[in-house]
Amino acid sequence: MQPSGLPGVRCAAVIVAAGNSTRMGGAGSKLFLPLAGRPVLAHTLAAFDRCGCVEHLVIVCRAQDAAAVEALAAQCGVSLPRTIVPGGETRMQSVRCGLDALPAGITHVAVHDGARPLIGGDDIRRTLEAAVRVGAAVLAVRVKDTIKQADGDAVAATLPREALWSAQTPQAFSLPLLRDAMERAAKSGRDFTDDSQLLEAAGRPVALVEGSYANLKITTREDLTVAENLLARRADAPAEAQADPPAVRVGQGYDVHRFAPGRPLVLGGVTIPHDRGLLGHSDADVALHALMDALLGAAGLPDIGRQFPDTAEEYDGADSALLLSRVGALVREAGFRLGNADVTIVAQRPKLAGYLPAMRARIAQALGVQEDQINLKATTEERLGFTGREEGIAAHAVCLLYRAR
Repeated sequence: MQPSGLPGVRCAAVIVAAGNSTRMGGAGSKLFLPLAGRPVLAHTLAAFDRCGCVEHLVIVCRAQDAAAVEALAAQCGVSLPRTIVPGGETRMQSVRCGLDALPAGITHVAVHDGARPLIGGDDIRRTLEAAVRVGAAVLAVRVKDTIKQADGDAVAATLPREALWSAQTPQAFSLPLLRDAMERAAKSGRDFTDDSQLLEAAGRPVALVEGSYANLKITTREDLTVAENLLARRADAPAEAQADPPAVRVGQGYDVHRFAPGRPLVLGGVTIPHDRGLLGHSDADVALHALMDALLGAAGLPDIGRQFPDTAEEYDGADSALLLSRVGALVREAGFRLGNADVTIVAQRPKLAGYLPAMRARIAQALGVQEDQINLKATTEERLGFTGREEGIAAHAVCLLYRAR
């Protein structure tokens, strides 16, 4: 794959998705937030996958997001070969990590923000073609507003608007030139937040390629709303993105198991020290059983009793966390993705508060989602009922699924 009319050129893309999303709020990455029924990053990857001018994708992400990014790429049908690598502490370091992972033979690279999901294939191609001609190119739009230069909290000057452009991504480069500029910056101790600055600092020309104002970067919650409206109006948007908002589905689950001596107590995929465990055909993890039924119910699928019958020998003593992974796969195959899940465990003893973070992490890992999509609580029934009498443990779960696009 190569830009049109440029034989011998081999192009790849580095998608930078390693930010902490601090301005978005929340612990998870904004790139997994839904946009028109699909995660933000899914739109970005799809644009490069179908642009026809890159042969390899390198996705640079936070180390804790690597499994989720790989699952997302597989689920949204990315056909290009891809490599997923952890990023560095700064953008420049993250881009360098991406360059180091490029396959041999690549001559040019497009560096793009994972949080710019509305990039068009023609803009990717034009930026790469400009980089082949000049050595470096940046997609940009003309500034529409009057720009004031400040001196403290006072206006120092009004800048000539006709000479100002707002830089976007992708920014494309001859790979040897970008590597050289990056080495120069590292040796001088300088760190740049914009990739084309590296070439500017090295005295290299950078071409401006006029882009689209729709190629916005998702930074705040308001940007998601704007992007959703823009996506619905794009001529090349899928028909379903132009139709009604994507469906959401809610499911609820409940499970209970009695205590039995001589068995480990497993809750939320975590083994908890206690004098008794729960009786069941599998590991009797009531929290995960309730969650699985909530997920299956929201997706309109048969419950866990039919998915994993207690008459089947293969599920004797089964690890419920592995079964949860299988349920997650069934839900995805049915065309849904998890928005969030909330689980309440009802137990008089043992005290569970200290184990909830580990449970949350285990559930998120099993489902391939972010931890902030999972919530767990533990409560008692004030010594009332069978849980209050310490005869067993119960769990309630609710979840929200959205239809994937």
